[in-house]
Amino acid sequence: MNKVREMHARKLHVKKGDEVLIISGKDKGKKGKVLECSSKEGKVIVEGRNIVSKHVKPKKAGQLGGIVQAESAMYSSKVMPICPKCNKPTRVGHDFKNDEKVRICKKCNAAL
Repeated sequence: MNKVREMHARKLHVKKGDEVLIISGKDKGKKGKVLECSSKEGKVIVEGRNIVSKHVKPKKAGQLGGIVQAESAMYSSKVMPICPKCNKPTRVGHDFKNDEKVRICKKCNAAL
């Protein structure tokens, strides 16, 4: 059962470049831009949020190792897209405009 779930990619409600609000976790209430989406894992990376310390070993002679700060992935269910028109966090709906499927804001029906 678990193998089947891993093989199929999940449909994410956010896309790369979306402005999102983090609704749970250590950065709750903060906004950021989505840098990457992984539909296979169901995770997103938000710019400047969920910062973790990574201990890096030097790979080559003369290269320095140390502690590096980097953005870590978080589950997409922890973020909510922000509507550019009403500037509020919203759920995503779908509508057909000019025979094209468009994501819309559930609060003001504007296209995302």
